[in-house]
Amino acid sequence: MQIIITFRVLLYNMDNKKLVDTIAANMGRSAEDVSKLLEAFAGVLSTRCGEMDSVFVPGFGTFEPKKRNERVMIHPSTGRRILVPPKIVLGFKVSKVLKTKLQ
Repeated sequence: MQIIITFRVLLYNMDNKKLVDTIAANMGRSAEDVSKLLEAFAGVLSTRCGEMDSVFVPGFGTFEPKKRNERVMIHPSTGRRILVPPKIVLGFKVSKVLKTKLQ
């Protein structure tokens, strides 16, 4: 099973382009280089988490895959029972270093 990861930046007033531009300015690199770096990072995450391995980024946090079992769901408008297949979801735990910086 392969996991496809896309970056969605949920920061106030910051989209993907602003994120890439900000990182590029801080690193002194081109926006194209930073974009390739983020794509490569997403590729590593999807590969490793697809194999149920955690990915630890020092000073940032840990990405942990979790397997959700199949379950029966009841459709709210029709009342029909639906079987939801098992899937892998990606969880994230903030590191202590980042947590203390944010407080």
